[in-house]
Amino acid sequence: MDKKLPKSVLISEKKIEISGSKSETNRLLLLQAIYPEIIMKNASESDDSEVMRKALQQQSGKIDIHHAGTAMRFLTAFFAVQEGKEVILTGSTRMKQRPIHILVQALQDLGAEILYLENEGYPPLHIKGKSLGISEVTMLANVSSQYISALLLIAPFLSKGLKIKLQGELTSVPYIKMTLSLLSEIGVSSDFEGNTICVQPLKNIQKKEITVESDWSSASYWYSFVALSDIGTSLKLSSYKENSLQGDSILSEIYTFFGVETIFSNNEIIIRKTKLAKDLIFKYDLRNAPDIAQTIVVTCFGLGLACEISGLHTLKIKETDRLEALKTELSKLGAKIEVSDKALFLKSGGVIRQNVSIETYNDHRMAMAFTPLMLKTDIIICDSEVVSKSYPNFWKDVESVLIQDEIG
Repeated sequence: MDKKLPKSVLISEKKIEISGSKSETNRLLLLQAIYPEIIMKNASESDDSEVMRKALQQQSGKIDIHHAGTAMRFLTAFFAVQEGKEVILTGSTRMKQRPIHILVQALQDLGAEILYLENEGYPPLHIKGKSLGISEVTMLANVSSQYISALLLIAPFLSKGLKIKLQGELTSVPYIKMTLSLLSEIGVSSDFEGNTICVQPLKNIQKKEITVESDWSSASYWYSFVALSDIGTSLKLSSYKENSLQGDSILSEIYTFFGVETIFSNNEIIIRKTKLAKDLIFKYDLRNAPDIAQTIVVTCFGLGLACEISGLHTLKIKETDRLEALKTELSKLGAKIEVSDKALFLKSGGVIRQNVSIETYNDHRMAMAFTPLMLKTDIIICDSEVVSKSYPNFWKDVESVLIQDEIG
């Protein structure tokens, strides 16, 4: 269903409750399946996490994870070490176009039994679980950190633990550190030095309760709303930590460029527009937080600013080719934009067109990243329900903090 969004104004000082991080939740769900002593609070309510839950409960036969890329990577590793169990792991048409050969090769090098059922290097996969006796592997580091995290999550379950030697430049390092931090919380010892990660085995753990921090990627859209609002506008978001495990928490630093201040207080944040943007062009390397690229580019466009964003090579293998999707949809709105395999260049200025329909390409982040433009123009978001992949309450929250601009 398409959603028509009339030009509106953000109501200041409203509070929004955002559910737990999808990234943390999915890691903990896998660990919980191995170590049932783990108790999780404030888990993500996203479609991706629900897919992960159901798959872990099913444990046999054909498992369809739809568009959930994180689930595909994590479950590939999980089922590879489930001795005596056999699954077929498949997904949507787009999922079958997303490469997984680097992870599969690493697991095969460790002794896993995984076959491709259609195209070499891509899902669906036929996995026969077995005990993996090899404890050292080498893999490429510059494609997706989820491949590395998938191996790290099963590492404590292996009899000798795991040593991973990474080749090339590391991508999305904060997500690797998130995985290692969660392992540490349940008592796993690890070492991450240079391009080598060592994880020690863990047989048993004590009962452990872990509260998941709210999702910083979901917070990004509210940062954009505030950035596109008048000076003095603010919102409250909960529940967030100043010392976050999530790489996307860099938002609080990045959005100071757009005049948005972040105040941490009592397990929540207050984000307030305090001034205009620092400059007419925003330059940043987002290799460690690529999931917030769409939000930032749309913010720049809405403010009439230019931007040069690099470190975006992983965006081409997401739910859609996000670089091409951004170029296509922003161009409809009047933007002058160019993309390469790793970067995006947006020119400043230009008039924002009215009543443009934004295609979302089965990508939740396309839908939510473009929504704040409703503060500048009437806009239509196609296939609006796609937001449930990571933020099911998004439209309800949008309605709660906006009023229609009767003048504009």
